[in-house]
Amino acid sequence: MSRDDFFANWSKAHGDAEVKGIVKAWLSISFLITRPLIVLRITPNTLSFLSVIAAMVFLVLIETHWAIFFLVLSLLLDGIDGTVAISTGKTSKFGALVDAVADRIVEGIWAYAFFQLGAPWQVIAVAWSAAATQEYMRARAGGLGVTKVLMVTWSERPVRATLIFIPLVGRVFGLELFVVAAFAWALLQVTSAAFLFNSLRLHLQQSQR
Repeated sequence: MSRDDFFANWSKAHGDAEVKGIVKAWLSISFLITRPLIVLRITPNTLSFLSVIAAMVFLVLIETHWAIFFLVLSLLLDGIDGTVAISTGKTSKFGALVDAVADRIVEGIWAYAFFQLGAPWQVIAVAWSAAATQEYMRARAGGLGVTKVLMVTWSERPVRATLIFIPLVGRVFGLELFVVAAFAWALLQVTSAAFLFNSLRLHLQQSQR
């Protein structure tokens, strides 16, 4: 499959979303990274499983600087499983389920990591609950026939990962930013979930007219 064919298939799988800017840059990198994996016949579900394993290792090594490496590795594996699926024509409903479940497990690990690093559990609970609610709304909307990408909020998975990545890097330089990052996650996540809810509400009400 050529890169242009991959872009076209990715767009179709994501509600005809445009492939441009940062999205195009990431997809181009992802397309190149996955060429050897496709030759080795590594499946998308295997990559999803490995992303969870990498996240578990990240948690075990949370008190060391190696945590940064395994956090990035987990994100990379999660980011390229879809690329492999589209490039090989192995997209499936079961694969989508595996990917979604893996994402939720990994985000649960991130939340627990925040707690381990000293952030208040109440703040973490609010942030994680809002994140789970946001993803549930998207999944439920899909079950109701909403296929378009309605809204990319300001607290998607890359942002959630960044909010733990930054304080981990800060710790290397003696900065303790985990409590601040946890509060930032909670604020961004609650507001973005509310914004998505309102967008879906307006879309579903309009579609009934």
